[in-house]
Amino acid sequence: MACWWLTKLVKSTMNAPKLPVPQPLRGQDTEFTRDTMNRRLPDIVQRVLEENELPETAVTHITTLLNEIPHGEIRPLPNHLAPDLADWQAAITPHLGQTYMEAPWFFNETYIYRRIMAAVDHFRSGIDPFARQKQQSLTSAVEQIRALMEQLNEMIAEGWQAANFHQLLLAALWGNQADMSMWAADDTSKPNHAKSAEQLAHLLVDDATAVTHLLEKPVNQIEFILDNVGIELIGDLCLADYLLSVNQVAAVQFHVKLHPTFVSDATVLDVEATIAYLRQTDEPAMQEAGERLTSYLVNGRLRLLNHSFWTSPHPLWHLPPELHQELGNSDLIISKGDANYRRALGDAPWPHTTPIRNIVSYLPTPILFLRTCKSEVLVGMAKNQLDQLKQLGRLEEDWLVNGRWGIIQLV
Repeated sequence: MACWWLTKLVKSTMNAPKLPVPQPLRGQDTEFTRDTMNRRLPDIVQRVLEENELPETAVTHITTLLNEIPHGEIRPLPNHLAPDLADWQAAITPHLGQTYMEAPWFFNETYIYRRIMAAVDHFRSGIDPFARQKQQSLTSAVEQIRALMEQLNEMIAEGWQAANFHQLLLAALWGNQADMSMWAADDTSKPNHAKSAEQLAHLLVDDATAVTHLLEKPVNQIEFILDNVGIELIGDLCLADYLLSVNQVAAVQFHVKLHPTFVSDATVLDVEATIAYLRQTDEPAMQEAGERLTSYLVNGRLRLLNHSFWTSPHPLWHLPPELHQELGNSDLIISKGDANYRRALGDAPWPHTTPIRNIVSYLPTPILFLRTCKSEVLVGMAKNQLDQLKQLGRLEEDWLVNGRWGIIQLV
């Protein structure tokens, strides 16, 4: 049987961006991609070894991987039990013999995390080598979570209010600053826009009004393509809980990762564990939200899906047919975070003023990107906007990657 992504490639001319797609960023292309390959990813792999009591075979495989980055060659995955193994081996084939500096950057990142999963035999052992950091990201934010849940419960009691929806959009967006593939859970240098004025001042694209108009009348279904656990997942759960509880949407589907990846990306187990954490805490406001969310899981209004595409190295226009149809049945897609944004744009260095509608024209339904900038891929900027910000001295030298700037971008 042919791999789903090969089948999709044959049909992709109908679902590709309207514009010619630039070559994707490679490991050697920019200062930031080089830093990822030379420092960030080796540090993450090293931390896996330091934070886990792993079987000897896993330690050997991960140490081999660590020694290969960044100048070793891409190799096939070892043979192991996994539902996505055949698809991954096919995806690796075009890059065999390339070094991590030569291969596409997005491929490198997804591939390295997949190598870690193979090393720990994740699909048989259930080992999550990032579990410690994930747990820390949740427990270290208890006060912030409690305050957000108290606000959420009050908002739900008031019914649909555009201002409340806007506030929850901001919470879901800026929660994306908590990305453990960029900053460890205990890293005090990570960005954190806690104040509303600071959040609004750092929006490069703000389509909040447009998406509010889109949801003013109740809709049938919304898809969330999730990113990180911890405070970001809490923000996503709050937004979904609000829309379900005020009956602005009949059903919500969370698309999560098939396996742990990018350190803090959410899996089915992570979402279920977070809801259980809320339900079992001693804080009444958190308990109330946890009970509501549990009821939505039980009655099917909140569903968790983990298609292997979301951990693949492929651009979003290579969606397999069944996933394309699933998204097409919804009224809105909410795409969270930086990696999902990069996937949607093919991780290509488009000019920043490229109209995003001419790139994601392949999608079957409107999409809302909630993303803080942690890579150099960005489009949809107004002409002269960047020049004006630079003239005002507001843009840092590393503004594209420092996580301090965000977008609420509707297409």
